[in-house]
Amino acid sequence: MPLPHEPRPVVVAWKMARILIAGQAPGLRVHETGIPFNDRSGDRLREWLGVTRETFYDPANFAIVPMGFCFPGYDSKGSDLPPRNECAQVWRSTLLAAMPQVELVVTIGQYAQAWHLGASRKASLTDTVAGWRDVLAAPGKPRHLPLPHPSWRNSGWLKRHPWFEAELLPVLRREIAMRVHQSG
Repeated sequence: MPLPHEPRPVVVAWKMARILIAGQAPGLRVHETGIPFNDRSGDRLREWLGVTRETFYDPANFAIVPMGFCFPGYDSKGSDLPPRNECAQVWRSTLLAAMPQVELVVTIGQYAQAWHLGASRKASLTDTVAGWRDVLAAPGKPRHLPLPHPSWRNSGWLKRHPWFEAELLPVLRREIAMRVHQSG
């Protein structure tokens, strides 16, 4: 099935980045600008991470590799379609193998969690994120931290799960701060 527009892959990958943001797929605004997380979701994500735009967009800090590299279009209800499989199947393993320096993978949403966590992923996104301590403590490299998508559509989820902000975000910010070079 063809994309509803011209392909415009949005990926940031550099051999110095110690943190990988593994998201779903670019949204329309990101597709139009070519800048990952250049929307309200990105504002919320940077707040969660405790970093500025400058720090976030420094490729020495963050690699940003979504499961689908291009905006997949909208469904009949106006929501983004799931990420397309072609990018992950063709490019993801090769791209990640070229970045062995990554120490922390922030898995955003169920598609990234399925890819990166495999069998250790729980039955639901909520259960996977709620089990973040076990995910982070799992042996092996890189370490992983599962997050819900920072979309405004998940504001209700955040209100129903106050432990996310109270318990997970301080640990996420500490893990990020240990690995970033602050810009400016």
